[in-house]
Amino acid sequence: MQIAKMAIVAALVFSYSATALADVVSAKGKGSATYVEQQAGTDTKAKALFAAQMNAIEFYYADLGDAEAANLDKIREQIKSNPDRFILDTTKLSEEDDTAAHTYTVVVRVSLNAPNLRSALKAASPIAAEPAGQSSQLAFIFLSRQVDTDTTYAARITQRQVVSDKGDAASATQHAGVEGEAIRRTQVSTTATTNTTETHDNEQTKTFETGGASLARSDTKTWKLIPSQSLSTAVALVFKMAGYRVVEAQYVEPLSGGKLKVASIEDDYQTGNDLKSTTLSGVVDGLRTAEVRYFALATLDVSQVGVDPSSGLKRVVVTVNAKVLDVAQRIPEGVAVAGPTQYAGVGPTEEEAQTNALKLAAQQVARELISQLSNVGLR
Repeated sequence: MQIAKMAIVAALVFSYSATALADVVSAKGKGSATYVEQQAGTDTKAKALFAAQMNAIEFYYADLGDAEAANLDKIREQIKSNPDRFILDTTKLSEEDDTAAHTYTVVVRVSLNAPNLRSALKAASPIAAEPAGQSSQLAFIFLSRQVDTDTTYAARITQRQVVSDKGDAASATQHAGVEGEAIRRTQVSTTATTNTTETHDNEQTKTFETGGASLARSDTKTWKLIPSQSLSTAVALVFKMAGYRVVEAQYVEPLSGGKLKVASIEDDYQTGNDLKSTTLSGVVDGLRTAEVRYFALATLDVSQVGVDPSSGLKRVVVTVNAKVLDVAQRIPEGVAVAGPTQYAGVGPTEEEAQTNALKLAAQQVARELISQLSNVGLR
């Protein structure tokens, strides 16, 4: 009974930690400062510490990808002027005072306030300058799916053999003879001599030629969709927090004149990894009819459950691919692309691990798409 209670407590603690990790992130950084005194003083150490903290933030954004790293330039000065708003905690990992080089170096691990960083980026983005209610509307559909059937085809082998047989034969026969007769009174004598010569010449050549071909067919997969209303809610919140007027695709369908069909999108992704041309054309025409400029589309492929080696909990990996279409132009343009990127989620059960992985993947890829839109100044 005691063991069961401990297991429940551990699961609850993990669940809380997984939620907290989405808002508090850690990163390591290194900073140095020079001095003219015999050894590093308080001011020198403070300068090196601040440089290490900023370096940790640089590393954090570098890990997020090119789009996020580019956005850091927009809020760098804001972070420097008010670091306590973004840095929650700093731990010194190592320090070195090189008196010969008059250089003090420190390595730190910092805990960052991710929501405040995102809020600062939102305030600095082009869409933040739009008056309320005039920002662009964005429709989205994020489909989570898992392999239903996986058909593997054996290679078809064709073999060919050519046999060539050639032969030459020659034969010559020669006969030569001498016959004589002698007659004496009552006696007749005869003599005969015969010479025979035979020659045979036989030559035969055989040639074998073999060859063939092997024809292999690609494996085919079908997918089953995983219903997840909480996933759509999490994605909508990310886009809304970035300032977009966001709506799920199912709410656009009635306003599209029957052109955008969510069922057709789902059917295409149950049998492949792309929209059919007729489905895509309907999506574009339907968005224009409904006067929606942007369309975000993502697939989140869920792997089979495994075991996390460090915690022993269930572990699920999600591979995500996403893009944003801008249909305002005559020719629709892909203005943001993300993936394929993998995210892992863990939990005491397969369902919880899957939910954590899907939520993490959806939120992170949505933020990556928003960063790319911000970088090119789209509103």
